[in-house]
Amino acid sequence: MEKRNLLWLALLALVFIGLVLLVGRNFLKSSSKSDLSRIKEAAVSQTNQKATEKKEQQMDKKQLKDIYLAGGCFWGVEEYFSRVSGVADAVSGYANGKSETTQYQLIGQTGHAETVKVSYDPSKVSLRELLLHYFRIIDPTSVNKQGNDRGSQYRTGVYYQDEEDLKQIEQVFAEEAKKHDQPLAVEKEALKHFIEAEDYHQDYLKKNPNGYCHINVNQASYPVIDASKYPKPSQAEIKEKLSAEEYAVTQKNDTERAFSNRYWDKFDQGLYVDVVTGEPLFSSKDKFESGCGWPSFSRPISPDVADYKEDKSFNMTRIEVRSRVGNSHLGHVFTDGPKDKGGLRYCINSLAIRFIPKDMMEAQGYGYLLDYV
Repeated sequence: MEKRNLLWLALLALVFIGLVLLVGRNFLKSSSKSDLSRIKEAAVSQTNQKATEKKEQQMDKKQLKDIYLAGGCFWGVEEYFSRVSGVADAVSGYANGKSETTQYQLIGQTGHAETVKVSYDPSKVSLRELLLHYFRIIDPTSVNKQGNDRGSQYRTGVYYQDEEDLKQIEQVFAEEAKKHDQPLAVEKEALKHFIEAEDYHQDYLKKNPNGYCHINVNQASYPVIDASKYPKPSQAEIKEKLSAEEYAVTQKNDTERAFSNRYWDKFDQGLYVDVVTGEPLFSSKDKFESGCGWPSFSRPISPDVADYKEDKSFNMTRIEVRSRVGNSHLGHVFTDGPKDKGGLRYCINSLAIRFIPKDMMEAQGYGYLLDYV
């Protein structure tokens, strides 16, 4: 009898241990996801650059062009594009439904998509740039759903009036499609009609700053970095281009020594780019002394250029930072950075980046980022 009781106790103990391990593993997974989400949100928690100054730009109304963008709830899309430099106006409305007229209460029946008419000066911002902004703020594989909103009125779509725009639109769509395992769920059509939304929808988030928004409109103040400008070389070219130490860090996830690297104590004005591709990564404006012995930044120059990955090497759980195009190992990001700058510390290997002084940025093709350093 005692042996039987001991066996039952042993069995119950094993079941209990199994449950603890299972719950613990799931907790770690959810914690990791939470950490990644918090880091991505904190990286764009503040307005990066003079969103209001662009309103002072002189634009020739005769030269303005229009593109119509459906990206879920139009409140956030309108506010986002109103902040983009080179955009003269953003207007909320309804597009490409089954009738020439509708209103907010009827769009579910009339089949219209909540859409924003973006009027822009092509001499200041290109259609390609606007589309890169657009794909930054939508989930392009989600069908009839963006954020918490569901229904055909929240579908995504790019609607054009000028046939000459179609080539650029198709090129950006093709590039975006390569990033996803699922097909894009974004409509690409000529504009059939556009009905302006009711007055209370216009500039909604300006009138109601704490109103609902499914996107982070602060991202509009971060520059769009066009990945096509910075192609990744072949592995043979990378090995020839980099020093042995740079190759070990960027390609083999090595770490350089603290306090004895080229940029840990450098604070000149300029830009830090991926040593492999030249893609812009960090600005001197966001660099700070952290005491860790490696270059430290409060955020990337744009949220687009940093990829994140859970790293469990050396019996630690950390968030690794890698460059978008080159997939170079850059370093790690921690949540012990300056609170007034978002609370993040990007701890980056000097060997993974190359510094371009501010007075040389124009000559090296980075003049479009001068305002961000």
